[in-house]
Amino acid sequence: MKIGVVTFPGSLDDADARRAAAVAGAEAVALWHGDADLRGVDAVVLPGGFSYGDYLRAGAISRFAPVMDTIIKKAGEGLPVLGICNGFQVLCESHLLPGALIKNHHRKFICKDQPLRIENNRTAWTSDYDANHEITIVLKNQDGSYVADDATLDRLEGEGRVVARYLDENPNGSYRDIAGITNERGNVVGLMPHPEHAVETLTGPTTDGLGFFTSVLKAVVAS
Repeated sequence: MKIGVVTFPGSLDDADARRAAAVAGAEAVALWHGDADLRGVDAVVLPGGFSYGDYLRAGAISRFAPVMDTIIKKAGEGLPVLGICNGFQVLCESHLLPGALIKNHHRKFICKDQPLRIENNRTAWTSDYDANHEITIVLKNQDGSYVADDATLDRLEGEGRVVARYLDENPNGSYRDIAGITNERGNVVGLMPHPEHAVETLTGPTTDGLGFFTSVLKAVVAS
């Protein structure tokens, strides 16, 4: 099985995401932002970083990259897509997920080990976790505050589309402590913390992030 990882100008975590996919047992495929060809991958990761320098807004320019035209089309057909941090911002800018990510409420960049609760384990990227599974993975962002209007937030809550919620403290002012959400189908997930940095004990605080990558392997096999 192949997991593609897109590199935009300014991506930082593309190599880490490819390594996480390989650790999970997938063939990691490098995808280029200017290439519309997904090279036959079974799932796609939009990694963290500062794509196109985060000019205008974080993720706003990436939405118009040629590769995103194909990803948006394929996501609508069921292709599993995971957006991590800057990738989450790209998914919101692409309208694959509702809401937006804005500056942290304290206006500072943050980097820490962050406890989360997995509240939806029925997505393509979270099925290897138990419901309400508590994990700790890395959080690092400056534009990580998730916002949406009350009607959107109520719909996400009512439909069980909040994938992960911050525990202990809200690190960035995200509405309702939301750390990640999914689309209605459950194949597109946006997550502000970084599971790709928590797949090996040598370099991560835990291996709690590995479940995102093993989950999608099972989802593709089952489809």
